Amino acid sequence: MRGAAEVTPDDGVPLQGALLQGALLHDDALRVLRSWTGPTPEQERLRVRYVWHLETHDPSAGTGADAGTGSPSGVFRDCVPDHLTASTLVLSHDGTRVLLTMHAKARRWFQFGGHLEAGDRTLAGAAEREAREESGLTLSVDPVPVHLDEHEVPFCRPGVAGGLGTSAGSDSSGGSAARPDSGEGVGTTDSPGEADRPVHHLDVRFVAVAAPDAEPVLSEESLDVRWWDVDALPNRDLTEPVRLARARVGARVGA
Repeated sequence: MRGAAEVTPDDGVPLQGALLQGALLHDDALRVLRSWTGPTPEQERLRVRYVWHLETHDPSAGTGADAGTGSPSGVFRDCVPDHLTASTLVLSHDGTRVLLTMHAKARRWFQFGGHLEAGDRTLAGAAEREAREESGLTLSVDPVPVHLDEHEVPFCRPGVAGGLGTSAGSDSSGGSAARPDSGEGVGTTDSPGEADRPVHHLDVRFVAVAAPDAEPVLSEESLDVRWWDVDALPNRDLTEPVRLARARVGARVGA
């Protein structure tokens, strides 16, 4: 039987190292989201929701049903039913176009993004890594979020065939705080029963500006990668985040 330091999850990172990196990512995400203010009432509601999620999966406090077992931080994909993801809206140098990927599983156009990994040091760093991997571009992500989005992802559950999760087991939070968006009093928690509901991605979105001569490269995770005019987006759900991204970098790109 191997010692705890020798046990490795599916990504090949030793368990104790994954625990430490999860704690560091958790602390960075919590710092970023506590210091950010949502640009709309709905965005602020989501910010509070994300902060609550992280506070109820606090590695330093040992909270959560799986505390100490490899997934107490709430940031990795083996935390169900909810975990953070990070993504990047890649704008053209002049702000008139956005680079999108045709997601192989969802079969829809999205910004680049995905799960946080044990090698990521920061939330923004995870978003930048995903964007570089999926677009082939050298990018620098603005470290301040531009948009949040919580959405259901039926195919993202550990142990489900075709899912994105890679490790067995699940994380059902043992926290006692009520979900801030539940509309109910204390006692509404991520209970074991709630852990059986579809997985939700708590996506934190950042922005990057591509170089004028940027030539994207198709990755194995995408069916297509293409520039789209910001006034002719193929996915209406991207309207608000693209608008906020352009407003963030407008002074630089003349948008």
